[in-house]
Amino acid sequence: MLRSQMLKLPELLNEINISRTAFYRLRAKGQAPRLVKLPNGQLRCRRVDLDAWLSAGEEQQAA
Repeated sequence: MLRSQMLKLPELLNEINISRTAFYRLRAKGQAPRLVKLPNGQLRCRRVDLDAWLSAGEEQQAA
């Protein structure tokens, strides 16, 4: 059940519709959603972290 709440990096990129390069630029600036690094080195994004990141972006646009 926990796996279904975590997105693989390609799934995350598809959902927010940006390239891997653009995502890593955001991440370098500290502006990307939080990621979890698994013991095998793969990255995942928790659904709640993505939703919080998207909500924060909406709040900034409204201000």
